[in-house]
Amino acid sequence: MGQVYVEERRMSLVVRAFPMTGSVEDLKAFVATLNSERKTEAAAFYRKFGVSQETWHLQETPVGRLVIVVSVVDNPASSASVLAASSAEFDAWFKEQVLRLSGVDQAQQPLGPPTTQVFAWSDDDRRNLNPAA
Repeated sequence: MGQVYVEERRMSLVVRAFPMTGSVEDLKAFVATLNSERKTEAAAFYRKFGVSQETWHLQETPVGRLVIVVSVVDNPASSASVLAASSAEFDAWFKEQVLRLSGVDQAQQPLGPPTTQVFAWSDDDRRNLNPAA
């Protein structure tokens, strides 16, 4: 009987908050388009950039709306530079929608506004449950 080797793949959890300058209706229209007529292109887009999961969350704050995006990505730094440089039709359309809705130009800031981690804690007894561990 031969040995079985399991390759461990490390993925990063990327969390970013985009200020929302567009309307909620425009955001919902963008999401509807991603979930319907451009669903196949959206799936190819995410796979091309090594994203295995992404969720968006609308948050109302006293200083305005934020869209919080949580992604599981194979290699965020590499994917970000490829996204920034991409001029493929869908990629350009996607970046245009993000710019229109948030004012963030993903050609300049592909992962959104810069962030600085100011706190981190993890339960060492449950570390294996953390997708970014």
